[in-house]
Amino acid sequence: MANVGRIEIFPDPAALAEHTAVWMTTAARAADGLCRVSLSGGSTPKALYALLASERFRNGFPWPRVHWYWGDERFVPYDHAESNYRMTREAMLAKVPVPPENIHPIPTDGDPDDAARRYERALQEAYGSASFDPSRPLFDVTLLGLGTDGHTASLLPGEPVLGERNRWVAAVSHGRPEVRITMTYPAIESSRRVAFLVAGKEKAEIFDAIRAGSSRVPAARVRPIGELFWFVDRAAAGEQTMSHHTGPKSS
Repeated sequence: MANVGRIEIFPDPAALAEHTAVWMTTAARAADGLCRVSLSGGSTPKALYALLASERFRNGFPWPRVHWYWGDERFVPYDHAESNYRMTREAMLAKVPVPPENIHPIPTDGDPDDAARRYERALQEAYGSASFDPSRPLFDVTLLGLGTDGHTASLLPGEPVLGERNRWVAAVSHGRPEVRITMTYPAIESSRRVAFLVAGKEKAEIFDAIRAGSSRVPAARVRPIGELFWFVDRAAAGEQTMSHHTGPKSS
């Protein structure tokens, strides 16, 4: 359990989203000045985003201070049905008082490698440096998902991007039908808090392997400089439905 982080298990996806919305709001309000958040695509985060935009959370969230980024994106136009940016905009960003200049989607025009470089430059400008300082995380909050094959963001099993330690953002041209752009491990791990949101019984097998410490899939290799959380619903947690595990903080 040494490197798994803290696991919290919830009855269902709605309870998972509720907890994460409170957790994110608390983190954003606690940030010293500007707060940077890296978002994930997928159905589980979509419920969270809709909740943050709801009447219950919208007025208590510090929208003007929070800047939004994406951990990965399919190389499709922003209005495409498969766009993570479009999903987030429709579920949350179009419904809340967020300044347009606080929204930083991954470029999906031109050449994928060039688009990755442009996003990397945008991250470096926001951070104020082209190299990471472990004492100064890029993100306050990073949200991640878990694929049934163990991928997270677009860090896909067996792809060269898994070994990238210099680039912050990279194009991933194999492993999926469409080209993707993803943050690399160094960028993802430069975060005060990283939270995996995992729901559904189809995730139970891969999550069990990660929790047991026996897996080397991409998601199992995330080692943030801050805290690592797994927010998991009962179905994804398998049989051990009500247990809470707390491991040491990652260093």
